Amino acid sequence: MYARASNRGNAYDGLACLFGIRNSFGFRPLAEDRGFPDDASNGLRGEFAGYGGPHDVHGTTWLTWAELDSTDWEETDASGTRTRASAAGIDTDWGRVWSVMRILSEVHGAENVRLVVWFH
Repeated sequence: MYARASNRGNAYDGLACLFGIRNSFGFRPLAEDRGFPDDASNGLRGEFAGYGGPHDVHGTTWLTWAELDSTDWEETDASGTRTRASAAGIDTDWGRVWSVMRILSEVHGAENVRLVVWFH
């Protein structure tokens, strides 16, 4: 199963915190440049190819619910002023994604639920 999501603005602090994209904030990214998962579904492979695949996108990576669930959300950026929670926690637009992933993990297991992202 996959879903397409679009960012409702340029929340670069969240993208930096999670994936290392435009990381002028100095976060230690949770999942930076892991590439496209080898075991991705055919549907996701089609979506990825539709964006041009590895030649036309950058920052392709993925993150499991197990990793998110064990994240220290109070960890800060390099300046010590922004926490992960303030950049991409449950009270941000990311919170809806985290809720869906949490619910899916109750059915499929935390290691079997992941978010795959790329940027173009």
